[in-house]
Amino acid sequence: MTIAFAPSARSTVGIEWELMLADGETGDLVGRAPEIMPALEELTALERHTVTAELLTNTVEVTSGVGDTVEAAIHDISDAIHAVRTQTDPRGIELMCAGSHPFAKWYGQTVTDKNRYAALIERTQWWGRNMMIWGIHVHVGVEDVNKVFPIIHALTGYIPHLQALSASSPFWAGERTGYASNRALVFQQLPTTGLPWQLRSWSEYEAYLDDMTRTGVMADATEVRWDIRPAPHWGTIEVRACDGMSTLPELAAVAALVQTLVESFSRDIDEGRELPALQPWFTRENKWRAARYGLDAEVIVDREGTQVPVQQHLLETLDRLEPIAVELKCAREFTSIRGILERGASYQRQIAVAEAADGDLREVAKMLMREFRNGPTLRDRSRIDPLSAPFGI
Repeated sequence: MTIAFAPSARSTVGIEWELMLADGETGDLVGRAPEIMPALEELTALERHTVTAELLTNTVEVTSGVGDTVEAAIHDISDAIHAVRTQTDPRGIELMCAGSHPFAKWYGQTVTDKNRYAALIERTQWWGRNMMIWGIHVHVGVEDVNKVFPIIHALTGYIPHLQALSASSPFWAGERTGYASNRALVFQQLPTTGLPWQLRSWSEYEAYLDDMTRTGVMADATEVRWDIRPAPHWGTIEVRACDGMSTLPELAAVAALVQTLVESFSRDIDEGRELPALQPWFTRENKWRAARYGLDAEVIVDREGTQVPVQQHLLETLDRLEPIAVELKCAREFTSIRGILERGASYQRQIAVAEAADGDLREVAKMLMREFRNGPTLRDRSRIDPLSAPFGI
């Protein structure tokens, strides 16, 4: 099987953000995407951004165009959200995002009426119906197909960092799970999900796809749902490991980190340096630790097994890559990673609200709706103004 990797400008950015539709009063999910999608498809038909339906009718996905910078992609996302609000606000529907809903149950949700979703549920059954999860996907352009898998393998070393920053699914069907990102462990139950296979070249990827399609495991390359995967149609590497980000500034921050990491690895290849790649058993352990402990995880950072707190390694990474972020014109978004570390990730904020409300998870849902509209709450309000003011949603 031959799969073409489309031409793509280096280190360009595209973003996808899955959003929940919720009742503005109760915070419960509402399956009203079919009601609003026809108008949204018409509104966005000629725009760079798009709004599409997803597996469940309680979800819409907003997608940017191809951005030269993170800022450009985020402006597209903001425009898409404004379009969605023209349909949701008059109906009393609120938007929010996290890796999971605090209390909704899977059996109360409706699957979108599309053949591919019906086929997925038919095959995966209970686990498929339990996919009440929301995430973000960050695409970064790669100009040379021979760079794709070396960069993917190097990026897997940063899955725990990205997962810890984005972790936002501490509750599942009304219960506290003990995990920062329960979504990470739920999603990997489906076929072709989880960590990427350690393929060495594009030809090995083509052979993998040939094996998988010949045996009926999947229909085509779009059903490869790894935490980090090639997106051949777009000529990008797509990072899918993150929980849904709860606010637009935090989405921008994680997108900037992904873009900067990819560009740094691309430069290493250009300069003849071998990219780091952890043993797969270390990568698997790191993913579990980040899912369980979030920003309090200790992660394995090299082949010798050195372990350091993920926050410490993140700060070292920010210091090392900041000059590249400046060159990519995403320094503002990149630096705001520090803000997430200072105020806490979404899972920490959700747990704090639940504890303050004596376990009433309706208050968590209200907090998520409020944060999505107004931005994250910071100890020092002045730190949010430069990030949130241009992107009111």
